[in-house]
Amino acid sequence: GQLPTWLQGILLRNGPGMHTIGETKYNHWFDGLALLHSFTFKNGEVYYRSKYLRSDTYNHNIEANRIVVSEFGTMAYPDPCKNIFAKAFSYLSHTIPEFTDNCLINIMKTGDDFYATSETNFIRKINPQTLETLEKVDYTKYVAVNVATSHPHYDSAGNTLNMGTSIVDKGKTKYILFKIPPSVPEKEKKKSCFKHLEVLCSIPSRSLLQPSYYHSFGITENYIIFIEQPFKLDIVKMATAYIRGVNWASCLAYHKEEKTWFHFVDKKTKKEVSTKFYTNAMVLFHHINAYEEDGHIIFDIIAYRDNSLYDMFYLKNLSKDFEEKNKLTSIPTCKRFVVPLQYDKDAEVGSNLVTIPSTATAVKDKDGSIYCQPEILCEGLELPRINYDYNGKKYKYVFATKVQWSPVPTKVAKFNVQTKEMVHWEEEHCWPSEPIFVPSPDAREEDDGIVLTCVVKTDPKEAPFLLVLDAKTFKELGRATVAVEMHLDLHGMFIPEKVLKTETE
Repeated sequence: GQLPTWLQGILLRNGPGMHTIGETKYNHWFDGLALLHSFTFKNGEVYYRSKYLRSDTYNHNIEANRIVVSEFGTMAYPDPCKNIFAKAFSYLSHTIPEFTDNCLINIMKTGDDFYATSETNFIRKINPQTLETLEKVDYTKYVAVNVATSHPHYDSAGNTLNMGTSIVDKGKTKYILFKIPPSVPEKEKKKSCFKHLEVLCSIPSRSLLQPSYYHSFGITENYIIFIEQPFKLDIVKMATAYIRGVNWASCLAYHKEEKTWFHFVDKKTKKEVSTKFYTNAMVLFHHINAYEEDGHIIFDIIAYRDNSLYDMFYLKNLSKDFEEKNKLTSIPTCKRFVVPLQYDKDAEVGSNLVTIPSTATAVKDKDGSIYCQPEILCEGLELPRINYDYNGKKYKYVFATKVQWSPVPTKVAKFNVQTKEMVHWEEEHCWPSEPIFVPSPDAREEDDGIVLTCVVKTDPKEAPFLLVLDAKTFKELGRATVAVEMHLDLHGMFIPEKVLKTETE
């Protein structure tokens, strides 16, 4: 096929790549050592390269020829200790665990720099052109967080917004929203942007010893949206996991009898909206988009009824008959919540406070808190992406992978949240990854551009390929076949050539 001539830049992807080291194997697919790969578009041609992230974790494991650094689903033990004192000491040193820097989930941009990220306190700077691994950054040196998301947001001023959980601060477990500026003042040229990191707001956890797990958050023009879900990390269990010989994943539990709380932080005042908004128990990983309309915040997320998704990806479950064996007990559901920030304070108990057209409701309780019920937009979408120019604004389109009862996607979809229309691309025995939208330079409409996705075939003898779709019609424009083994990956980003230019200069 043909690539649009304007498509110049790099598609950068990240995900787990190596699951066996020497005689040892990881237990979970999300534990594998990070493998970066990229597609460079230049004058109608595509160049592919891939490289393992040379993290400290990677180096220690390769050197020892076995897994020596613990990951979320795999607890690793140093060589059996010679004596009882050494043994006791190594247990103690794992109480607040030294996390891995195997940054395998996403790519983050900060200023002119790019980082591989996961959900620990470490991120690794990388060179997007050569995929070389550069310095390691530890968030804890700049902000008191033990874990952070790998789905940051970017505002119009070029700041990177992210959030993390602070576990260690004198028994005050809290969620911290922070901002990293794109550049540093002239006179401090040698310093990093992280030195100027600013805490925007902190939200106390509803439970000191069991903070909520979260993978992403939402943003509108004036607010940051954080969902505190009853899928929680048990800190006490985590601190003793090493002694008990279990992995950290076993310290996550879903409390289906509890509520899910919505927090809205005003970006200008840096204060949380005082009204308590909540909905039923759910598990979510990905926010899609959010915006404000007539005093309401509208936000779209992909939610599950339980936490079975994580269990699916234990490698013991990823066998040949994976599709027959593994059925999600809860299909991902695209939910739209409509939350009235401005409402009649004298409204009757039990009345619906949503005043814009929607089947979503927000009902006032006796105690003044507000119970929100969503509108169901569709089912079966995961790994959602939007035209990021519409982030925090009213929008129409979601580009996502389509999953049925199995958690591995078989189609790419374009969904219109306003009309509920959906179009697909699919081909037999093809497994696409997260689709990334790239706007065309003269875009007039939200879907003027292309969609890029990496496709792996069921038969390992068949070559994987990069697929290029016209975002408007969802018809195939072209594909670039890669003559190497390619892995299913998680997330990534497209870096336009003009952004890269500054790098090489």
